[in-house]
Amino acid sequence: MDAAPAAPSAVATTCPYCGVGCGVLATATANGVDIAGDRSHPSNFGRLCSKGSALGETVGPEDRLLHPEIHGARATWDAAVGTIADAFRAAIAEHGPDSVALYVSGQLLTEDYYAANKLMKGFIGTANIDTNSRLCMASSVAGHRRAFGTDTVPGVYEDLEAADLLVLVGSNLAWCHPVLFQRVAAAKAARPEMTIVVVDPRATATTVAADLHLALTPDTDVALFTGLLAHLAEGGRTDHAYVSAHTEGFDDALANAAGWSVARVAEATGLAAADVARFYALVAATDRTVTVYSQGVNQSSCGTDKVGAIINTHLATGRIGRPGTGPFSVTGQPNAMGGREVGGLANMLACHMDIEDPVHRGIVQRFWNAPVIAARPGLKAVDLFEAVHDGRIKALWVMATNPADSMPDAGRVEEALRRVPFLAVSDVVASTDTLRHAHVKLPAAAWGEKDGTVTNSERRISRQRAFLPLPGEARPDWRAIADVAARMGFGDAFAWSGPAAIFDEYARLSGSQNDDTRDFDISGLAGLSRHGYHALAPVQWPVPAGAPMAGRPATRFFAAGRFYTPSRRARFVAPEPRRAAEKPRRYPFTLNTGRVRDHWHTMTRTGRSQRLSSHIGEPFVEIHPDAAAAHGIGPADLVRVTSPRGAIVVRALVTDRVAPEALFVPMHWTDQTSADARVDRLVAPTVDPISGQPALKFSFARVERFAAETYGYAVSTRPIPTAGLAYWASARVAAGTALEFAGDGLDPRPLAERLLDTGDLVGVIDAAAGTARFAAVVDGCLAGAIFMATGPVAVSRAYMTGMLGEAVPSAGAVLAGRPGADQPDPGPIICSCFKVGANQIAAAAVDGARTVAAIGDALQAGTNCGSCRTEIARILTRVGDETDDSERQLASTG
Repeated sequence: MDAAPAAPSAVATTCPYCGVGCGVLATATANGVDIAGDRSHPSNFGRLCSKGSALGETVGPEDRLLHPEIHGARATWDAAVGTIADAFRAAIAEHGPDSVALYVSGQLLTEDYYAANKLMKGFIGTANIDTNSRLCMASSVAGHRRAFGTDTVPGVYEDLEAADLLVLVGSNLAWCHPVLFQRVAAAKAARPEMTIVVVDPRATATTVAADLHLALTPDTDVALFTGLLAHLAEGGRTDHAYVSAHTEGFDDALANAAGWSVARVAEATGLAAADVARFYALVAATDRTVTVYSQGVNQSSCGTDKVGAIINTHLATGRIGRPGTGPFSVTGQPNAMGGREVGGLANMLACHMDIEDPVHRGIVQRFWNAPVIAARPGLKAVDLFEAVHDGRIKALWVMATNPADSMPDAGRVEEALRRVPFLAVSDVVASTDTLRHAHVKLPAAAWGEKDGTVTNSERRISRQRAFLPLPGEARPDWRAIADVAARMGFGDAFAWSGPAAIFDEYARLSGSQNDDTRDFDISGLAGLSRHGYHALAPVQWPVPAGAPMAGRPATRFFAAGRFYTPSRRARFVAPEPRRAAEKPRRYPFTLNTGRVRDHWHTMTRTGRSQRLSSHIGEPFVEIHPDAAAAHGIGPADLVRVTSPRGAIVVRALVTDRVAPEALFVPMHWTDQTSADARVDRLVAPTVDPISGQPALKFSFARVERFAAETYGYAVSTRPIPTAGLAYWASARVAAGTALEFAGDGLDPRPLAERLLDTGDLVGVIDAAAGTARFAAVVDGCLAGAIFMATGPVAVSRAYMTGMLGEAVPSAGAVLAGRPGADQPDPGPIICSCFKVGANQIAAAAVDGARTVAAIGDALQAGTNCGSCRTEIARILTRVGDETDDSERQLASTG
């Protein structure tokens, strides 16, 4: 009797989404990839968010770029890398090394990042290599370096759990870093006396859990924290011993804060004086205070000053480097920290060395045995693409990112991509808004196929391990870089046998002539065998030579001073608080951009998952009820949002989560998934003058109702064509595609036949009511359905996507667009894991399940990844209150 085949084994790897760095157990099976949280990983202890839980749905060969291409034609790798090398060599020969550039990504592994920086800064001799991390955490880097002397994150995740007061500034932690939020929520449940304050202009899933929400006017954070510094000093709550022994510039910072009373801060921030006073009293009275900040701080024209103002309060009180204390920046990408460590930004060198420091340049150049070394900072992201646009950059290589959508003033950036004489793009998917302009396309290895390391927000290095074969001709990014380097004549310096060899070189460099004037040291990880590298457990740096690997306690910085400035003292700063900017008359709204819970960046990964698209499947604008009424905009209407740079069309979500003069539009939709919803086309290219980070959360805009004769919704087991539709947004569903659309002059039956790609339709047209409904059944199963009306279409999206591909007695059975009386409409999906809708949650609450835990017991909602718990709580608070029905406005967008 033959032995049963061995069960597939799980591979321990790391999630490719946010900077929390969760451990994942991935098991490749004959039916796909099974995903589970890694209970042994110290970042998540087995927890995963909705995106991490759905990772198995996002892998596979569909829509992948599988072969190199030159000018749209399939090519060999040899020809492709030769073309890149020739283009770079020609530009350098005629225009110098600053005529070429790389634009890379926090999605790269550390080994990829290291190879790219070595090539550009040490062999080509330019620092024109920047990263999309410039868009998310450059102001934190600048703030750290200005205060501490290095880009050092002082604390660890445990501090958020140990704090008695947790202040979240510009952070929707519940949606953007869900597992870290779950850790905080568990700590709060265990210690109800723990206080959470959220500083955010919007009401979000995170503010639901707050004891105090400070909805300040955008970009007035410096005033808030400058006033806090003054309050701490006036109340005798500063730590004079710490300030005297370990800092400098305190008197100047206090002089700058003088006069910032509670009343003045309230006037500058738009907050109630009582709320400001309460916040200040909480901070003054609470030693174990942690201030967490993210994109609301960083993505600002004064982001570095915001970081400095926050750090000032921790230096003044000595609340840094001890358990439950400190400023803490949470990063947005899985390896933004790793990129910072290897010098991924245009103004840094590897291992936290400074490009402006000749000693550091010498260390790196000698270690690399490089012919040259970049002697000055390169172009930061916004400036880099402006140089592409005006012709200074002749050859550009983009890796693992989509700047045509993610950069501010994205229309101009895309114009630059069309203009540049030579563009190479490395990506894992076949179609993006950036890739369509590439002269050379390189197929890159994706998550699950590539092998290397990443560093999370608490300085923890973890392994990403391959558990799938490389599809087609895809290669790891480090290999593509090494191949181009070899063709440029630098082969000996890039002749690595694999990522283990790159990591070893990097670890050795970190200890090269190191002393206690630099924070970053992982030389204790040098010399690992290939097996040792493969088996490397998550480890938090620093790891100096000789450091024990097992049983290491959490490492914090600065409790006893020893900063990395020339004086070895931390530097207070004296930022000038700004008042709210004056809005132009034609653009009376401030436009904020950001993420939603279940999608990521430009959806090249999350858009492949029907589960993730079930929560929010359509671009939208949050607009206050008063503003909507003033502009004639109703719930679920289409809205044109216009800035001086362009316009988009999105769905209206009328809600008091935003202020009357504010708008919020998510960043995820592109020309691949919508007609005209690339919100960063509207965003001004304004940057922080120190960090160069763009102010993605503050632009001016106006709104108007987008009038269309016909609104529609369709589902089909086939791709749905979108030509001729004024508005459309598509989303993947379990058995095919869902499409929201609108337009003028649409003849119902011909349109239905075209969109559903069949003439075998059953339907009803009610000309008087202005509605039309059609459905197609093939082999007894629903192959498609389409609904049209003169306003937003009122059908159950959850029901229709669930019926698609399923057996139905007839086409007419689904023309109602919602279940029968014996099958209640679940409503928009709130819990992606168990497909539980808002209507189901509300009904369970009416039946007596009035807590999140009780909803979990009744419906399972919130019992898996937990990402929906704050939304469940928000629904529970509104059961019986119809003043805010935002969960029901957009059946597809929640």
